Amino acid sequence: MKTSHRARIDDAREMTLDDDSVELVVTSPPYPMIEMWDELFSELSPGVRRALADENGDVAFELMHEELDEVWEELSRVLVDGGIACINVGDATRKVGEGFRVYQNHARISTAMKELGFEPLPDVLWRKPANSGTKFMGSGMVPPNAYVTLEHEYILVFRNGSQRRRFEVGSDRRYQSAYFWEERNQWFTDVWSDINGTAQPLETGTQESEEEAVRDRSGAFPLDIPYRLINMYSVYGDTVIDPFWGTGTTSVAAMAAGRNSVGYEIETAFADVFEQRISDLDVLSEEIVDDRLDDHRAFIQQRIAEEDEEGYEATNYDFAVMTKQETEIQLYSVSEITSSKSGRETEYVVTHEPAGSSEPTILDSLERAKIDSLSDP
Repeated sequence: MKTSHRARIDDAREMTLDDDSVELVVTSPPYPMIEMWDELFSELSPGVRRALADENGDVAFELMHEELDEVWEELSRVLVDGGIACINVGDATRKVGEGFRVYQNHARISTAMKELGFEPLPDVLWRKPANSGTKFMGSGMVPPNAYVTLEHEYILVFRNGSQRRRFEVGSDRRYQSAYFWEERNQWFTDVWSDINGTAQPLETGTQESEEEAVRDRSGAFPLDIPYRLINMYSVYGDTVIDPFWGTGTTSVAAMAAGRNSVGYEIETAFADVFEQRISDLDVLSEEIVDDRLDDHRAFIQQRIAEEDEEGYEATNYDFAVMTKQETEIQLYSVSEITSSKSGRETEYVVTHEPAGSSEPTILDSLERAKIDSLSDP
C-alpha cells in the first residue's frame, strides 16, 4: 500500500485544495492570548498589537480568533460532508492591564465552528505538563484570591454537517481499518489520562538565533494524540489535513497509521525539522504497530483466561478478537519513504507493508486510484 503526504509552505487561510477533498482534520492551532503567539497574531493582524499595547485583552482575543476563523471557513469547504474535524486547543490565563482572567479559547472556537455548520460532538480532555514550581497563582495559602492551574487541554470534535459518512456495505477498507475492542473502550472516553504532553526540543541545524525562533513558535503536540484520532475517525484511503502543520506531527501520525495527509505551514524552517523526524519512521512505525499487537495479545489471553470467552478468529493474525467487526483488522508499518519538491510544496510517498500477517491485503482498485490521484495538482 502507498500513501501520499504533501507539506505546503503557505497560508491555510487560502488553501489550494479542491472542495470536499479531505476526510479528516487533526490540528492544534496557535492559542490566542498565550504570549508565545502574540508576535505571530500581531503579524497577521496589526490590530492585535495595538489592542495589547492598549491593555484591551477582549479586543486582542477576538482579533486573534478572527484570524483562526478564516482557516475554519476553509476547512468547511475542503472537508467532505460528514467528515470529522479534531481541534486540540488550550485556554489561556493572562493578566492584561490590572485584571487577570481566563480566555476560553475552546468556547470561542466551538462557537465559530457551529456558525459554519459544523455539528459539535463530545470533546476530550487530556492532561498537559505543568510547571509545579509556578503551579499556584494568586494569594498562595490565603483565601479567597488564588486561582486553579490549567493542566488540561481540549480536543474539540466536530462533524461537517449533520449526516454521518456512508460506506459501501462490507467495505474492505473500513473493516481493515478497525481498532481493537479494548482500544475503543480506552480511546472513546472523554478524559485521556494516559497521554501526557512533553517538551518538544527542535534541532534545525541552523544558526542558534533561528533555532531559538523556531523553538519559541512550536507547541508540544504529542504524537499519540493525532495517531489515536486518525485511527478513530478515518479509514485507509482517507486524507488527513493539518492547517497548522508545525513540525508535522499530524503527518508523522498519518504515515504511521497508513493514511494520506496534507499540511499547511507558514514557517519555512519547520520543513527541515520534519525531514529529521521521518528519518527513522520505519523503526517508529514498527514499534507502534508491535505495541498495539502485543497489547492486544496480552489483553485477549487474559480475557479468555478470566471470562472464558473465545471471541472471533482474526483473519490476518494469529489471535482472537472480541467482536466480528474486528476480524478483518490489518495494521501496516512503513517500509520506504521517497520525496519530491516542487516550489513551495514537498510530496512524500510512503510504502507500507502489512504488519504481522501472512498474506498481504490490498485496497480495492477504486481506492488505489484515489490514492494515486493525490499527487495531481
